[in-house]
Amino acid sequence: MHIYVAHSSGFDYQKKLYTPIRGSHLNTEHHIVFPHERADVFVNTKEIIESSTLVLAEVSYPSTGLGIELGWADAAQIPIICMYAEGSKPSEALRAISAVFAQYQSPKDMVEKITTALAALSSTM
Repeated sequence: MHIYVAHSSGFDYQKKLYTPIRGSHLNTEHHIVFPHERADVFVNTKEIIESSTLVLAEVSYPSTGLGIELGWADAAQIPIICMYAEGSKPSEALRAISAVFAQYQSPKDMVEKITTALAALSSTM
């Protein structure tokens, strides 16, 4: 699966999001695109999203850019999995673009929840 990972830039996404996913089995089983993995390179995220099989959205932190990317994914009819950290309150508006939400407690739990959500979504695709 070709997965685009969308997120706010308002947290340590390298440590809390990219590193756990890159270090997991998800990284070998799927092609995963992290938009800010290389800070020195411009990434046309709209084109990447439109060519993706799935968007995995970390929605713990509100972000205009994240909202725009999720709008592009929804308009292109790309499935979206929304995940969020325990204790955060994602926007209720996200329910208009996704029915799949996963709350996680730790990086390990996040990877497990993503794995479960991908398996469930794969069976419907």
